Amino acid sequence: MGDFWSWAYSDIMGNLNRSVFAEFVVATALGLHDKCRIEWDAYDLEYRGKRIEVKCAAHIQSWQQSTPSLIRFDIAKKKSWSAETNASLDMAVRSSDCYVFCYYPETDHQKADILDVPSWLFFVVPTEWIDQKFQNQKSVGIKQIQALCEPVKITKLKEAIDMVLHARPV
Repeated sequence: MGDFWSWAYSDIMGNLNRSVFAEFVVATALGLHDKCRIEWDAYDLEYRGKRIEVKCAAHIQSWQQSTPSLIRFDIAKKKSWSAETNASLDMAVRSSDCYVFCYYPETDHQKADILDVPSWLFFVVPTEWIDQKFQNQKSVGIKQIQALCEPVKITKLKEAIDMVLHARPV
């Protein structure tokens, strides 16, 4: 199994694996990493009865680039599917209570170390704000997210999520 994981998922710089890694980082910060990830569920994590959507972006990709990628996050409303009920919604919505935008800011391919989690920035935004500010918009850039809130480092991520979700810290 370890050989399979190494073969299939060792390129953490790639968009798909980096996104799953970001979900793991957020889950770990919240003490949820002992639960298996449910692919295609309506939201990424459940924490204290609240739903969290994790989005990830980086300037550096696993392929050769002439310029760093522009940072955009998917915030499109979706006809979500629930793993618990095995049902899809009839109407497109944002199914979470908050978004955690995970941003890896390095632009130099030679310096990039996606596993250096302390270098990441995290933006925690209530879904209500996304709905009000961006309505039916399908994606947002990093500058739009920076205008909504200050970033936090991994050491303050749980605290920021607790504050946004109005959860009492343990």
